[in-house]
Amino acid sequence: MTSNLLSIASSGAKAAEIALDITGQNIANASTAGYVRRSASMTELASPGTWSTANDVSLSGVIVSGVVRNADSFLQSEARRTGSDTAQATATVAGLTGVETAVEDSGVFTAIGTFTNSLKLLAQNPADTSLRATVIQNGTTMAGSFQIAAQGLSAAQAGLQGAGYDGVRQVNTLTSQLATINTQLSATAAQAASSAGDVTTSDRASLLDQRDSLLDQVSQYANIATTFQADGSVNINIGGVSGPPLVTGSSTNTLTATTNSDGTVALTVGNAAVTLGGGSIAGNQAALTKLGQIGTNLDSLASSIATTVNTQQANGADLTGATGTALFSGTTAATLAMTTSKGSAIATAAAGSAAGSTDATNLTAMQGALATLDPSETMNAILTDISGSVQSATTTQATLQTLSTAASSSLSAQAGVDLNSEAINLVKFQQAFQASSKVMQTASTIFDSILNLTA
Repeated sequence: MTSNLLSIASSGAKAAEIALDITGQNIANASTAGYVRRSASMTELASPGTWSTANDVSLSGVIVSGVVRNADSFLQSEARRTGSDTAQATATVAGLTGVETAVEDSGVFTAIGTFTNSLKLLAQNPADTSLRATVIQNGTTMAGSFQIAAQGLSAAQAGLQGAGYDGVRQVNTLTSQLATINTQLSATAAQAASSAGDVTTSDRASLLDQRDSLLDQVSQYANIATTFQADGSVNINIGGVSGPPLVTGSSTNTLTATTNSDGTVALTVGNAAVTLGGGSIAGNQAALTKLGQIGTNLDSLASSIATTVNTQQANGADLTGATGTALFSGTTAATLAMTTSKGSAIATAAAGSAAGSTDATNLTAMQGALATLDPSETMNAILTDISGSVQSATTTQATLQTLSTAASSSLSAQAGVDLNSEAINLVKFQQAFQASSKVMQTASTIFDSILNLTA
């Protein structure tokens, strides 16, 4: 009896000591990102009794059967999914804001209005050299504004492409680390299976924390589907369940990015195309697509203005009486430029008019053609389009951020470390250790008494 009492008390003291160590580990890592609260899993020990009484059972104390990670797989998955969606929306908003800034700050809308107004003023006195010089100056400014817009869009595009390529590099680095963790998890699972009683160790719990942290980080760049194995390792498919495998056990496939002719970024794993539905890379792709559309619309407007003005120029006579020549060159926003600095080159008069003519027939026709084109309204539509896209994306981002915050809070409440609870555990396990020590002391006293009686 006394020996049993000693072994029971000893097992209780050991279990309480381990529980205290785990509690201390929780407290020490309360602020560690990705750390999941742990607790000791305790199992009662019982062994067949040595007495002759039928069905007698002799109790043998307690054993710590493993370390429990207090993580809910559903909450983890939900936090990962909403976080990935939010990362996509955040990247989209940032990218579209860059596009909006590039177009608005260029001053194209104002420059178009200033140019067309200067043509109206010139129509009042077509032979006025100062008015002609103003038209040329305003035309040069307008062309320069288109160029500035194009340069801004080009810079925004390069930034988005760079962010996309950097995201791809990060994904490949993280998945390589995840494959290593998978290998270690498989090895520790095999060791646990061959060891009596060792189900989960603190080191294994740490590996599982690292696994989940890596999954969270990957999902910030791209949405993934996960399949967890019995040994704790995880396989992931990029872009969802139907996407190509990125990690299978200890093996990885490389995510590759290529730039399309329109400036967008395409993703592949091997020969399989990847379509993302979440993560910052997807947000960059969405912003690049919108940037391409805005750039195309801007190029079309610049080309239309140049074509309209140059076509009408060829139908009239300039201040010297010569047939009008093209005032603009270039067919895109980046290449639009004024071809002359001479105000006399503006063909305001009808074809065949003498030098110095005050006739405004051709200039009136040019104004009419521009009014039909209505470049100011077209530019306003471009600005409204990108502003609306930014506003819509911002609203979506705010909604998704709320969902992500709620999911993260739920996960933190379940898997995070509550210092108040851990303080209570410290007292509880300290008392358990002290009580077990008291039992051992009592057993020792009884044992000494029995020896004295025997003597």
